[in-house]
Amino acid sequence: MSIDVSNITHSIQLAVAPVFFLTGVAGMIGAVAGRLARIIDRGRVLEDRMMASKDEDYVQRSLLELNFLRRRGRLANLCIGLLTLCGALIALTIILLFVGQTTKTEIDANSWSLAAMFSFGLGVVSFVSALCCFMVETMMATQLLNFHPLRQPATIPCMAASTAAGAAASAAPRKAATEPSRQDAFMPQV
Repeated sequence: MSIDVSNITHSIQLAVAPVFFLTGVAGMIGAVAGRLARIIDRGRVLEDRMMASKDEDYVQRSLLELNFLRRRGRLANLCIGLLTLCGALIALTIILLFVGQTTKTEIDANSWSLAAMFSFGLGVVSFVSALCCFMVETMMATQLLNFHPLRQPATIPCMAASTAAGAAASAAPRKAATEPSRQDAFMPQV
């Protein structure tokens, strides 16, 4: 039994190419798993605060946000499932490419290559589907945010308080500026 070293080398090179795709899939799984962990943590915090709250408006807002978090969590789970399927299909492609290149007859090699092409195509479709789920989940993450207070800065209580405090501070004389022994040189003088 003779082993063709050049054929084995070419088979390994051909089978290793999809491994780079696997590293991208693994990175995506890590990113989506991190987002899912944040969704779960936020849901737990909301549930605890909602149970402790007596404010009916807060409970209703919390229930709305929990519903959004549940949908986002389902999308993230679907995304992870599709990415896992993609990883399995790419691993199957690597096996099929290697076996197809090392078979002896031309008919067997062609059928293995056709199966590898089909497996790789399904893996790419799974990856694109996972990317679509990821995009929808990230768009949902900002959907619940309320940016109306940014449009009306006068109605924000903390800004009104800081404006009043700034006016009172500018009207009061600066005692620290007249004290020579004070070491507040890093404080700006107004």
